[in-house]
Amino acid sequence: MNLSIFRALISTNQVQKRISIISKYKYNIDKTTTIYVDNACGGFSAKAFLQRKDMDMSDQESRENDTWIEVGQHGRNSIRVVDDVVDLRRPVRPVKTARLEANAKNLIFDANRAALVIVDMQNDFCSPEGWVGSSGADMSASQAILQPINKVAAAFRAQEVPVIWLSWGVRPDRLNLSPGTQLPFNTDGKGPGLAGAMNGKRGIHKVLAEGSWGAEIVDGLIVEDGDIRVSKHRISGFWDTPLDSILRNLDVTTVFFVGVNTDHCVLGTQMDANFLGYDTIMLDDCVATTSPDYCTQATFTNVQFCFGFTASSVKLVKALDASLQGA
Repeated sequence: MNLSIFRALISTNQVQKRISIISKYKYNIDKTTTIYVDNACGGFSAKAFLQRKDMDMSDQESRENDTWIEVGQHGRNSIRVVDDVVDLRRPVRPVKTARLEANAKNLIFDANRAALVIVDMQNDFCSPEGWVGSSGADMSASQAILQPINKVAAAFRAQEVPVIWLSWGVRPDRLNLSPGTQLPFNTDGKGPGLAGAMNGKRGIHKVLAEGSWGAEIVDGLIVEDGDIRVSKHRISGFWDTPLDSILRNLDVTTVFFVGVNTDHCVLGTQMDANFLGYDTIMLDDCVATTSPDYCTQATFTNVQFCFGFTASSVKLVKALDASLQGA
């Protein structure tokens, strides 16, 4: 941690004060309060707390019997507060080792720091009555991955691993969509385009607009209350969305990707996740596309070479079950 740029803010009579550096891990906040940070592990996880100067260490340790209020994501990224003390130590979670046969290398990962991201499994992409289906495209590939996705999502929930539904949900006024973003969805300018009204097999709806039927998760997939929903507005789910902040706040390092289209939004999102430092795996039997098969094969090749790994959801479910049983 670069101490020269370390900053902390504390409210005293509505005035925010900058910490002055006293020693390697000791900082004065004001005349009554000092923060001690032990970052021997490179962060605040080892030991950190606020201590008033008029309170000796025995008094400080006795505060452990007080009722603390947790702030943040329980069990993942939270701190504790009581009166004039803030405990900055983050929760320490045990490693849950899982071993997965994958391509191009077999993997060992921590299931406690994993997440499943389900990309664009929406009516406009996957339903025969949606935007793509109404154009006459074959929806059989996207329909075929519904049950495999349900099975792998259930396995993740059993491990208390986050399941994230990442879906298009564009503004009706398109104000955050550049012309270059809109063009692939309306190449001749004569179609409805993103958020435009279309008259399809089920009547009129707005294409992939936030809150529209087209943006809803397609029938056949199981969404549970504890799942996380993120709307996106680009091919990649990391641009102009809170996805990265959510993953980091959940202390996730390994991300599995499923959904549609393999060579577009799934690949684009996985590439950005890889660039951001996440370990990334595409589940090859839980992705689909309306593109020719060579696009899928090229995607798998590129992922295995540059952007992570590919694996079977069947083998992943077995790996998660084994880790849950402590095997």
